[in-house]
Amino acid sequence: MRPYTASGGRTRPSAPLDLLSLVRATGVPVREPLGHDHALVLRLCAGPTGPLSVAEIAAQLRLPAAVTKVLLSDLLECGAVTARAPRFPAGGAADDQNLLRAVLDGLRRRL
Repeated sequence: MRPYTASGGRTRPSAPLDLLSLVRATGVPVREPLGHDHALVLRLCAGPTGPLSVAEIAAQLRLPAAVTKVLLSDLLECGAVTARAPRFPAGGAADDQNLLRAVLDGLRRRL
C-alpha cells in the first residue's frame, strides 16, 4: 500500500532519471505541500555525504525505484533537487563493463 500512496498512484516519473543519476538538494524552499516521503528524500539529499544516486535513495527509503523516481521528479519540478546523469569513463553509452567499473570506482571512493 505504501508505494502506491507515496507516489499518489502514479507509476511514471515526469523527468527522465537513471538509477545512477546523482541527486542533490538545492536548498530552495518548497512552496507546495509535499508528503512525508518527499520530506525524507529531501533530508537524504541534503545530508553531508554529498549527492546520492537514485538507487541509493530508493534503498534507504525501502521503496521501489519507480516510486522513488516519481518522488524525485516531483522535487525536480519544484526546484528542490537537481539531478545529474551518470558520466562514464569512455564518454559513450554505458555497457556492462563500464557500468561495473563505475560502481567499483564509486565504492572505492566511499571506503
